[in-house]
Amino acid sequence: MRFQLTEEQRALQGTVRQLLARRFDGEALRAAVEAPVLDRGLWRELGAAGFFALRLPEADGGVGLGPTEAVLAFEETGRALLPGPLLATHLAAGAVPGAADGSVVVAAVDGSGLVEWLTQADVVRGDAHDAVPLRSVDPLTPLHRVPEAAGAAVVAGVRGATRPPGAKGSRTPLHAEPAPLGAADPMAVLLTAAEQLGSAARTCELAVQHARTREQFGRPIGAFQAVQHLCAQMLVRVEVARAAVYAAAVTADPVDIAAARLLADEAAVRGARDCLQVHGGMGFTWEAEVHLHLKRAWVRTHRAGGGTESEELLAQDLSTGVDGHGAGLRTR
Repeated sequence: MRFQLTEEQRALQGTVRQLLARRFDGEALRAAVEAPVLDRGLWRELGAAGFFALRLPEADGGVGLGPTEAVLAFEETGRALLPGPLLATHLAAGAVPGAADGSVVVAAVDGSGLVEWLTQADVVRGDAHDAVPLRSVDPLTPLHRVPEAAGAAVVAGVRGATRPPGAKGSRTPLHAEPAPLGAADPMAVLLTAAEQLGSAARTCELAVQHARTREQFGRPIGAFQAVQHLCAQMLVRVEVARAAVYAAAVTADPVDIAAARLLADEAAVRGARDCLQVHGGMGFTWEAEVHLHLKRAWVRTHRAGGGTESEELLAQDLSTGVDGHGAGLRTR
């Protein structure tokens, strides 16, 4: 299997990075932390660029690309800490009118009953009527939780689609399929891993940049072996996670996706912690983005079934993969 990106894939990734650098730079990030309101203009611009319709067939008005390209795009949003229900809206393209072009913001009840950005969504996939707000550790990811007993709702004759609290009926084109509590969508798991990968890569870069410029005892702190080890370990985790996430995008195997998710979660959370260690107290200030990467990584570890579901899937695969080939060996 080859992991080299094609010229077109690199161009796509570069285009998304340039768009986010222009529309959501460090100043915009800090402003969003102070006032976490969804930027509808940026949302529509992402839609116009084809972000939400990347995997939608061309016959249905989409871009007609595959999971690999979606992974590359979501890797960039993770790197930029872009807020909003990106995953839910992307997965709703083709099912909810307006999701593909960014004119409609979609939230979704995931397998664990969590809903991101509920109150600012136009359409909610799943029953969120009884959702209660949670205090989110990430200032850029408002959260609600739906009780496990909640079932599918019927609103305007469409089962499984609900209006968020305070939403007006005229702004809610309801054609969503139900998103019941239960096993997570493998694509949701994969794209969550892609965002974690982007965040891990960014914190590795931030740590290396700071180690090169911050001086102590008359020389850059990167000259000290302990700091070098932290940065090297961060890079190793990023590249291992990258190989796993890209491979899972190619194979689309649920077990590969589960493994990629666990590696990406580890790279994002441990990478952000090590980056904070390199930065010292400076990394905890509101002017820095390091602590925001850690908080977002923590929130993502609970999305799409969380790491526990991925661990259980891997354990099940190992336990059923004997069949005369030896414990833990799986054949495709």
